[in-house]
Amino acid sequence: MDAEELKKRTKQFAIDVGKLTILLDRNDLNRNYSNQIIRSSSSVAANYRAVRRAKSTADFINKLKIVEEELDESLLFLELLYEFNPVHKETIITIFKQGEELLKIIVATLNSSRRT
Repeated sequence: MDAEELKKRTKQFAIDVGKLTILLDRNDLNRNYSNQIIRSSSSVAANYRAVRRAKSTADFINKLKIVEEELDESLLFLELLYEFNPVHKETIITIFKQGEELLKIIVATLNSSRRT
């Protein structure tokens, strides 16, 4: 997968999370988890764009680690939303799988970047 495709996929991940949060019932728990996951998933996309402007290999790795952390945080909040929103489980599972795929790609990229 090339960098442009990954840029599109990270943006789509943030969009899909945003659309999910619109569907959720309005209560304190969903509101708090939604706020968190919106921030972390949009941070994935924003920080991946920053990765593409890295000034050095070390800068690239540091920025990519932020993407990894934000993806992992997004996955946690998807797991929590899954537990409390049984009516939306299929949608959450689909987005979770998308996040897992992105995380695998990011980790593989980090591992190969550290070897060079």
